[in-house]
Amino acid sequence: MEAPQIILLCIAAVIAVVFITSAICYLKVFYSPRRRPRAEDDYDLPPGKEYEPFYPQMIEWTKRCRITPHKNVEITTFDGLTLRGRYYEHSPDAPIEIMMHGYQGNLERDLSGGIFRALNIGHSVLVYDHRGSGKSDGNTLTFGINESRDCRKWIDFVINEINKDAKIILSGVSMGGATAMITSGYDDLPQNIVGIVADCGYTSAKDIIKKVIKDMKLPPNLLYPFVKLGARIFGGFNLDEFSPIEQVKKSKIPTIFVHGDADDFVPMDMSEANYNASSAAKKELYIVKGAAHGLAYIVAGDDYLTKLTEFFHKNN
Repeated sequence: MEAPQIILLCIAAVIAVVFITSAICYLKVFYSPRRRPRAEDDYDLPPGKEYEPFYPQMIEWTKRCRITPHKNVEITTFDGLTLRGRYYEHSPDAPIEIMMHGYQGNLERDLSGGIFRALNIGHSVLVYDHRGSGKSDGNTLTFGINESRDCRKWIDFVINEINKDAKIILSGVSMGGATAMITSGYDDLPQNIVGIVADCGYTSAKDIIKKVIKDMKLPPNLLYPFVKLGARIFGGFNLDEFSPIEQVKKSKIPTIFVHGDADDFVPMDMSEANYNASSAAKKELYIVKGAAHGLAYIVAGDDYLTKLTEFFHKNN
């Protein structure tokens, strides 16, 4: 075999390795397979020993959110997906929280408690399944990149279909919190947006993905470029297009950052970094002692309600 042929074979082999590795990274990190419908007595609960003590409360919340009066709602995204959610009205003139769940979660699993948290402090709430999650269309999770574009569409839905003068609060847990922070930095947000609740959100997709790769005892600096390439080739998005920490630098919206100090998935110092980076004149960092990832409300209970109520009253 001549030298040019050997060189071409080597190049082809390298390209094949890059392509295959990127495909595997896409499937592991971003791909969401078709979701099966759940029976009435089937409850999606987060895996992990830290969550097991709270399963009875989570199931009770899920049962309640299914039977509490609500309106089924949906939007069509910029790329043609149908996202589905529910609107729970406290009163016609109440502030409305647009509430977003976490990575690989859904509105029932992650936000059933949040629905009643919002109702208990006098807010109406719109919850929905992200793209690639729950009952919504799609098969690609984008760590808040396209989810923030979807959130912007839900804002328009609230203004156009529910109340054009509504005071809107963007709130979310984990990836939902990251999505709220990314959206808060958009240039075209209407004046209706009066607050952000960012519960255990990460600083950037890059930071949290590299942290998880490291936790798996794999080389994050070597693998992240393949993850990013997989997102671009197979998911059709730029993983580094937006980041929460850069977006909150542009946001002036009153924001409360929440995190549990026992969170070993998204480190607490990510919320501290987001808080320090935020340009909002009215901001607060609320740390819940003993709370693991996404468990701040269920651990803090009434104190969580008090903190949010005080924050919103203090900041109009």
